[in-house]
Amino acid sequence: MSKIWLANPEAHDFPAAIDYLELLMPLKEATALVEELKKVKTKNKKAKDILRASELPLLPKENIHVTANLEKFKNGKKLSPLLLVRSDGKLIIADGYHRICASYYLSEDLEVPCRIV
Repeated sequence: MSKIWLANPEAHDFPAAIDYLELLMPLKEATALVEELKKVKTKNKKAKDILRASELPLLPKENIHVTANLEKFKNGKKLSPLLLVRSDGKLIIADGYHRICASYYLSEDLEVPCRIV
């Protein structure tokens, strides 16, 4: 995929996505969406576009998790692609909010791998 991204999400990303999505919808629906995320191909989208579509704020560099991800990038550790869900014309970052914020600080035009359903 690239020097800083894994080709596929890590196994622990999927349960994390279910945990988050369950706050927004019934567990059965959240689980079904994550099962779809497991099957779709990973594609690249620009960091700035993901943040705009999600309507979430860019977390500051000083955020402990953003800082940790920036350090991982710096140390050559590859990070998981984002898990994204389209819902009512908006984009839900089911897993990877801190990773997208960290990648934005590298370049807002950075191509970020993600899975979208």
